Amino acid sequence: MRNTAQLTTAVLAAGALTLGLSACGSGGDSAGSSDHDGPLVVAASPTPHAEILDFVKKNLAKKAGLDLEVKEFTDYITPNTATEDGSVDANYFQNQPYLDDFNDKRGTHIAPVVTVHLEPLGLYSHKVRKAGALKSGATIAVPNDAVNEARALKLLAANGLITLKDGAGTGTTPRDITENPGKLQFKEVEAAQTARSLDDVDAAVINGNYAISSGISPAKEALVLESAKNSPYGNFLAVKEGNEKDPRVKKLAGLLTSPEVRKFIEDKYQGSVIPSF
Repeated sequence: MRNTAQLTTAVLAAGALTLGLSACGSGGDSAGSSDHDGPLVVAASPTPHAEILDFVKKNLAKKAGLDLEVKEFTDYITPNTATEDGSVDANYFQNQPYLDDFNDKRGTHIAPVVTVHLEPLGLYSHKVRKAGALKSGATIAVPNDAVNEARALKLLAANGLITLKDGAGTGTTPRDITENPGKLQFKEVEAAQTARSLDDVDAAVINGNYAISSGISPAKEALVLESAKNSPYGNFLAVKEGNEKDPRVKKLAGLLTSPEVRKFIEDKYQGSVIPSF
């Protein structure tokens, strides 16, 4: 994707938006309503975001007086564009570096509300059991959006597989590699496809949510795993600027950072998803 999404990504995003809007529209005034007494409609990635929201909906929302609707999207574009245009009220799927890049490049006005969890990025392989066993010239699939590709390369650098130039930031690309002793090759693919690419490459760097939804356990199966310490990649609830004080949003923010949600995350994901509050 880099800043120009591949055609397939654009088609998928457009399809997801059409489906999402159809689902929202079928409920009349339920989605993206400006009525703060109506349902709060939140766009989310299926795993773990929608699962966490579903836990809140089933166990905590009613008692708190919150009518919560969850709309699932499998791409990283539509949740923000739908929040921007009011098709949904909020979203829960992203981290700050990704949002900063998205707002800057697409002219959107999405703002974080509260950070909930971290999904450690990991390196996985169906061909080797240790990162050091990768053969010279091995091909590694990495996410093709700017922020997650940079994050993937930093993960590899932190584990000694490559060296990046000093000051490499959120726009880091393979061109910023200064040392590559294993002569690693990089295949840029849409983030949602990294797990599916494992049989076609020697290894892949996969976002935590896509690893989990593909039946992979980051805590057990990653060759190397991103550290949660001082990480800027916590995932948060977000809204369009100006909606941070919506009473429904404030209620959900409180529920998402409750002891009950912390326990749910720890029990269900066993270290593959980590509470950030």
